[in-house]
Amino acid sequence: MSLLLEMFTYPFILRAFIVGILVSLCAAVLGVPLVLKRYSMIGDGLSHVSFGALVIAMACGWAPLPVSIPVVIVAALFLLRLTERSRIGADAAIAVVSASALAIGVVVTSLTTGMTTDVDSYMFGSILAMDRSDVILSVVLSVSVLTLFLLCYHKLFAITFDENFSRATGVKVSWYNTLLAVLTALTIVLGMQMCGAMLISSLVIFPALTAMRLFKSFRSVMLCAAVLSVVCFCIGLTASYLVSTPVGATVVLADLAAFLSACGLQRLRRR
Repeated sequence: MSLLLEMFTYPFILRAFIVGILVSLCAAVLGVPLVLKRYSMIGDGLSHVSFGALVIAMACGWAPLPVSIPVVIVAALFLLRLTERSRIGADAAIAVVSASALAIGVVVTSLTTGMTTDVDSYMFGSILAMDRSDVILSVVLSVSVLTLFLLCYHKLFAITFDENFSRATGVKVSWYNTLLAVLTALTIVLGMQMCGAMLISSLVIFPALTAMRLFKSFRSVMLCAAVLSVVCFCIGLTASYLVSTPVGATVVLADLAAFLSACGLQRLRRR
């Protein structure tokens, strides 16, 4: 108990809780439509694009986050257009962009300073190292993502389940698909410092999959995913502090434990 009380006396821990909770909420609410639209691996692809952009920014001496945000947004729009207007499937398009961006990042890293601590933090996450400016930017963008999602909730719900019907009723499907891609890109960039390029897709996928095994309606799945994501983050960050493990990996393990528990509960219900 004394260790838990001591944890909240550190400002960097409090900053991590604030940013982590907001990013977890963004990833959870966006993860549900992404999984239902079979676009769940876009998080993995965009995280690798973000890694490449961050590495290039650091090599040029630029601020990493302001550079990576527009690059990842452009990549998300490119993936959206590529899957809509070409014969390449969504999974293949994401794999091509993901591998290319990661390769560029690794090559640039090897030609400059090598695998430094900064680069390593973007590969595997380092939410405890966020400074005040990163926290402010993350909070502003997270609140913006959540606000836009809530304002467009009903339209995003419609295009998630039936794009053709939505288009027939006058919904601007392409515009809302673009909005979903942009919101996802922002969330991926923000989540990079929490889980890193290697683990951020888990933050998007696990809460949605877990909630789908417990509830059936879209709204219930959305609310459950949001609560699970926040709870797993808080458990992961606390466990990370107590046993001195990496924050990102510990949060993902907490999400995995919740998913396995939900699978077990689902089997018990069927019996």
